Amino acid sequence: MSFLEIPLSTGWAFKDGEDDNEGWMPVPVVPSVVHQDLIANKKLEDPYLGFNELKARWVNEKTWQYRHEFQSPQVPAGTTVVLVFDGLDTFATVELDGETILESSNMFLGYRVDITKALASKESHVLDVKFDCAQSKAREIRGQHPDHRWEGFNGDMSRLAVRKSQYHWGWDWGPVLMTAGIWRDVRLEVYSARVADLWPQTKLAPDHQTATVTAVAEIDSVETGSYTAHFHLSLRGQEIARQDVPVVVDQPTQATFQIDHPDLWWPHGYGFQTLYELSVSLTGGGIDLHQVTKKFGIRTSEVIQQQDKHGKSFFFRVNGVDIFCGGSCWIPADSLLPSISSKRYRKWIELMVEGGQVMSRVWGGGIYEDDAFYDACDELGVLVWQDFMFGCGNYPTWPELLESIQQESVYNVRRLRHHPSIVIYVGNNEDYQVQEQVGLTYDYEDKNPENWLASNFPARYIYEKLLPDVVSEFSPDTVYHPGSPWGDGKTTSDPTVGDMHQWNVWHGTQEKYQIFETLGGRFNSEFGMEAFPHLSTIDYFVDNDADKYPQSQVLDFHNKADGHERRLATYLVENLRMATDLETYIYLTQVVQAETMMFGYRGWRRQWGDERHCGGALLWQLNDCWPTISWAIVDYFLRPKPAFYSVKRVLKSLAVGVQREHHDWSAVHAQPPTRSEYTMWIASSLPEVVYGTVELRFISIVTGQDLQPPALFQKVAIVPNDTTNLIKDGVIDHIAQSEPHVLAARLWVDNKVVARDVDWPQPFKYLDFADRGLEVKQQPGSVSGQQIINISSRKPVKCIVFEERENVRLSDSALDIIPGDEQVITATGLKEGDSPLKFRYLGQ
Repeated sequence: MSFLEIPLSTGWAFKDGEDDNEGWMPVPVVPSVVHQDLIANKKLEDPYLGFNELKARWVNEKTWQYRHEFQSPQVPAGTTVVLVFDGLDTFATVELDGETILESSNMFLGYRVDITKALASKESHVLDVKFDCAQSKAREIRGQHPDHRWEGFNGDMSRLAVRKSQYHWGWDWGPVLMTAGIWRDVRLEVYSARVADLWPQTKLAPDHQTATVTAVAEIDSVETGSYTAHFHLSLRGQEIARQDVPVVVDQPTQATFQIDHPDLWWPHGYGFQTLYELSVSLTGGGIDLHQVTKKFGIRTSEVIQQQDKHGKSFFFRVNGVDIFCGGSCWIPADSLLPSISSKRYRKWIELMVEGGQVMSRVWGGGIYEDDAFYDACDELGVLVWQDFMFGCGNYPTWPELLESIQQESVYNVRRLRHHPSIVIYVGNNEDYQVQEQVGLTYDYEDKNPENWLASNFPARYIYEKLLPDVVSEFSPDTVYHPGSPWGDGKTTSDPTVGDMHQWNVWHGTQEKYQIFETLGGRFNSEFGMEAFPHLSTIDYFVDNDADKYPQSQVLDFHNKADGHERRLATYLVENLRMATDLETYIYLTQVVQAETMMFGYRGWRRQWGDERHCGGALLWQLNDCWPTISWAIVDYFLRPKPAFYSVKRVLKSLAVGVQREHHDWSAVHAQPPTRSEYTMWIASSLPEVVYGTVELRFISIVTGQDLQPPALFQKVAIVPNDTTNLIKDGVIDHIAQSEPHVLAARLWVDNKVVARDVDWPQPFKYLDFADRGLEVKQQPGSVSGQQIINISSRKPVKCIVFEERENVRLSDSALDIIPGDEQVITATGLKEGDSPLKFRYLGQ
């Protein structure tokens, strides 16, 4: 018979697994987790509001039972029925008609159970899924292994014993919500034979003129028989090749296609995101039995690690082109994972593309993401750095756990390996930093894996033996890197090798953000600065107006970062004039975050042109998992913070930069520097030379007048995929030096301003922003939903931020406005009758 899929998404009920007197409650839809189902039954208040997370703690301590009653499908002889769970969270016992058919202890695994015989005896069936309390179970397992050193950062260290998403135990940006449930699809599959897996493997010739696609299909059949696999290769809906291959039972079936002049897959900004489509149809006895289709891209990808004057490089090369990987780290977009729709995933990736971000790092304390996430990255051209799910801890390695990790890694690499967006697998997040900080044994020269297992840092076996072996076997063309960060024989903080998490701004030594570029390494895979979300987001989770002030308990409760009060205060007081009203305070934190990200990205992107000194920068973090105060540059409701726009401008394909030497004002105070040097450059990611004109002005902040004649560079040949240095050792004229002023640079290409940059005296708190003469002209909203906003000023204006509204997208915000340089932005989504967007700027 032909393959039949029967979703089991409705008709479920659930209850407290420990209370036989508790009645069954309806489940609206599966996938779900228990918190969602309790909210739907009005048994739980929204844990994202106020202090409700505390009211939800009882849910974490319970066992839960889910039940579904169904009728046996009508199946002919020679047919099998399989119960499929794509994800169970986490300790689950599955019973069919009172008989245990599956026991799960790994959230990251899918399961298949043949229930053909069990269904044969009667028509009606009861499916029970009992979820043990992961919190209690983890603590019980930890207690059974007292010899292991349970060390790490964030959450209860018993989490290390359990293959469950680690952020569920609470993180420094997220709540403690220990979910349980059928968190991914569940269904029945009925078939006599099926395509169990389809793997498109690609080889691109060095000259990119030909490519070989090897299609490998695994066939699962109930009975021996004569089957044929019909392979079809298509591009843009048109079939370009096909092969019919007889199936040899218990052996992979494969077809090979040669493609002349293949259309390559590129990250956005570098070319098209061409996706080929490979399908295989299985036939037998004249019947179409099953068909599977996968999209894939043809491209090469490598990480270039070679000795140079800076140490050992670390940058990505796609299709022979070096890519500066500006982007961000990704955490799960919700604490209640099934609530993330495919549409919401796509909106997140669309925001990345809009913001010029070319890489997303899927962080190791979350999940192997939903297919919709990777599909969106494939289609929109965002490279994916994929961590394995280990984060901030010294993980144990007893045999049963290693076996589970082996199954988990194989399952997920096989699931994800066709995605062209995935360019690297990485063993863990910060586990080598845990090893260093608590003094666990790590002898880089010892290459015997059995010794690693016997040490007090046994997880080295996972990261340097188990996982690389899995990647090598199941996705051999994808790069593997043992950890993020990992020093390749040196410490994880060594700036000359590997990737680096630079937290000495905010954490650590709390350096001034103005020197961020001096703190980076070969690839900066984490760095960040906190900021409040917009007031509309705070209004959502703070329901009492009396709590809407900067230091209220509920606001502090929603900021999970240790010591956030001191850190935020330090960076605010050092740089800005303080305010106590919430709306201004929110804005000030956002200014600091925007400036911090700008200083980091701008300097590190410039270093790309210095023999790839910096290969990329991934800020921590893009997103939030609940409405909160964190390092995210876009909040839970997809509302960009000002930092989103400051990063967007720095990551444009052409970006001009200007920066003066920033003196240590904490030491000199009112004493002005006797000499002030500055530099100016252009960063380009374009593939060929373009010619432009650059203007540099020295403008008084007090009067808005030019303090000396502008510097003009005409017909500048902008070096492709590199940095073009225009001024290396400029000295500010003594007249300009005597008066606070900005350095304002503009770049024209084809008579159009394509990039701007403004360097301001530091810190902002010493500057007088009175009487700016700002003029904002907002045309009325239109039927088309696009509004033009013209912005000009008599004096330099710092960081004009426009209101973020739902379903309204701004082309730019967080702008610096310079006299004589009107800027025009668009607001898409504003309709006729909508009120003008509110805005504010520094010193307003």
